Amino acid sequence: MMAKEIIGDRAEVSELDYSDLPLINQDLEQPEPAAVARIRKAIGEADALWVFTPEYNSSYPGHIKNLFDWLSRPVKPLDYAMPTCINGKRVAISGAGGKAATANCRAKLTELLTFVKADVLLEQTGIAVPAEAWGTDILTLTDEQMAQLKAQAEKILG
Repeated sequence: MMAKEIIGDRAEVSELDYSDLPLINQDLEQPEPAAVARIRKAIGEADALWVFTPEYNSSYPGHIKNLFDWLSRPVKPLDYAMPTCINGKRVAISGAGGKAATANCRAKLTELLTFVKADVLLEQTGIAVPAEAWGTDILTLTDEQMAQLKAQAEKILG
């Protein structure tokens, strides 16, 4: 995991597995699905989030939207006055994709996260993946790209 390598021992880094998260559905909100409870707990305990995303069709992937939709819902049923687990959470965004270096994806994700009241860091990293990487499934970062990610990590760590 690249974030772990960049941050090192300056913070505890864990990867959020949300593969079992059901599709957002208000009919499923109560009782809270176990996967939702587990993810809300993990997000609530985190000091910050660092989102790494590809760009699909000029936007973020649907499963990321689903995750943040769940996180934007009230933890206590119908209590919209209480903050959600994503409210005020520091979030950094990085992406790797085509020639636009995920610019559209990151802009739309910033809009979504701002709407759900996350504290989105201004510093973002977009990486244009070289054509050969698409065939090998190996992404080698340039020194400049690695420097951008390291600078972003400094902002996350505050």
